[in-house]
Amino acid sequence: MTDATQPVLVLNAGSSSLKYQLVVPETGEKQAGGTVERIGEAGSGVADHAAALEQMATDLRADGVDLAAVRLRAVGHRVVHGGPGFSEPVVIDDAVLDRVRELSALAPLHNPAAVTCIEAAREHFDVPHVAVFDTAFFSSLPPEASTYAVPADLAERHSIRRYGFHGTSHQWVSQAAADLLDRPVGELRQVVLHLGNGCSASAVRGGVAVDTSMGLTPLQGLVMGTRSGDVDPGLHAYLGREAGLTLEEVDTLLNKRSGVLGLSGVNDFRELEDRLAAGDADARLAFDVVVHRLRHYIGAYLAILGGIDVLVFTAGIGENSVALRAAVTEGLEGLGIAVDRARNGARSRQARVISPDGSPVVVAVVPTNEELAIARQTAELVGRDA
Repeated sequence: MTDATQPVLVLNAGSSSLKYQLVVPETGEKQAGGTVERIGEAGSGVADHAAALEQMATDLRADGVDLAAVRLRAVGHRVVHGGPGFSEPVVIDDAVLDRVRELSALAPLHNPAAVTCIEAAREHFDVPHVAVFDTAFFSSLPPEASTYAVPADLAERHSIRRYGFHGTSHQWVSQAAADLLDRPVGELRQVVLHLGNGCSASAVRGGVAVDTSMGLTPLQGLVMGTRSGDVDPGLHAYLGREAGLTLEEVDTLLNKRSGVLGLSGVNDFRELEDRLAAGDADARLAFDVVVHRLRHYIGAYLAILGGIDVLVFTAGIGENSVALRAAVTEGLEGLGIAVDRARNGARSRQARVISPDGSPVVVAVVPTNEELAIARQTAELVGRDA
């Protein structure tokens, strides 16, 4: 028997990190949280995700939290890729775990870490475990948005389609924006910009995703911290012929050495803005390329939605970069999009409107909370199955 005071442990396993939060779903109370880093790296002392869970428990005890005593309700796991088969959160059993493992080819940096973490967590915690998939929110994409123009038999055989990512954030933020405006989400056309080290855009009609910038993998779309986003698909063959790079080397180049880092030499957007203010030409170009790509997607989604009611900025950069929000919206008054300078410049951790009163399109900053979203989806599913 559960009650509304029991927390959910949310685990987000990266290839070399484990982020965790202890959250009460009903109230949103964050009881504890942290990150175990450098998993599996030489000299770190944390050999794998099983050891990371032990380290998490040790760190929590140091903060006065004993996981054995908090009466965990469940454990919610962020899983990056759900493939074509998972469009909703699911209680994890051996068959589900096997399927997540099989999907590792689609997310080789993320799904194997999630599998290892889930295996270890099931050994540690005798409570229900739930997988919440980054791709689930975008399972609603219509065929014209999700289909790549490649041979149909090849696409079916290898599960090739646009999946999209950051779905938990896009779903949370689109609902939170409707709540901010005190309007039903079902009547709104929204463009949501999730801008962090990884970046993605979505077009959301009536609370349902109809397009998104990331694709088969999280590489497609916007310019990111170390990821290129959209490039000519012929670049891979060109670099193979002209630079002698293998496919793996090109993949590493585009995922880990490109984006803002490749253009400017730094991947922290705050440092980029500092260099920009100092007159650094490479920083200026990187900033302008980021802005251009964002405006490109806003325009595309405005056309797909037939107009927009709300433009939302979220995640670390979206919530904190005054300069980026101003640059992205500059000159878009003819499309009904503008920001009020004072509102945009005001610092706050709260959801807020930054467009002028009476603006045809509401521009808002809405903090994301993927951990709480995962905790609530986990609690809801476990409650239904109880």
